[in-house]
Amino acid sequence: MTENDKQTEEKIFEAATEVFTERGMDGARMQDIADHAGINKALLHYYYRTKDHLFNAVFEKIAGQMFKKFAPVFDEKLSLEEKIRFFFKEHITFLQKNPRLPGFLLNEINRNPGRIKKLIQQIDVNKLWLILEAQHKDELKKYNITKETMPQLMSSIAAISVFPFAARGILEGIFEKMNINFNDYMEERKGYAADFVIKAIKK
Repeated sequence: MTENDKQTEEKIFEAATEVFTERGMDGARMQDIADHAGINKALLHYYYRTKDHLFNAVFEKIAGQMFKKFAPVFDEKLSLEEKIRFFFKEHITFLQKNPRLPGFLLNEINRNPGRIKKLIQQIDVNKLWLILEAQHKDELKKYNITKETMPQLMSSIAAISVFPFAARGILEGIFEKMNINFNDYMEERKGYAADFVIKAIKK
């Protein structure tokens, strides 16, 4: 692949990411993506023959970026509490930069659950648990966190972080009456959410 090909493909990918996250798979058109990338539709089809093929590439890359972003959660130098704080700080910051992602991902997961299932199957969940158990055996035992209860904890943590973005339209309407700025609320939430979860598991 030549340097020009790489640049064109990158432009297509950036344009497709914006169009798909804004309009979803069903609402996006290849012509929209071509226009956004500043190329003709024929060239777009040369790189990605179908909308479905392009969408799969975008979806998998976005999901992969999110998983990769939180790899430091498995850094043995961090305590369990530090990892919880790290997750909320990084996850909320990531979503602040990509506010449409929660709605986009949730919609597409519901539309095509097989796609996310395929991505998840690439992750060795048992291995991740063994890593956490090796790093935090005493803390997990102290807080009564087991392999069986970990999914409850993980989904609760993710929901606390994602919900404000998924329900942003509703929350902003409520906050406006309370004279609260949404962005200020999310900055504060990075610490508040971590404190909330840490206090909960300690109890």
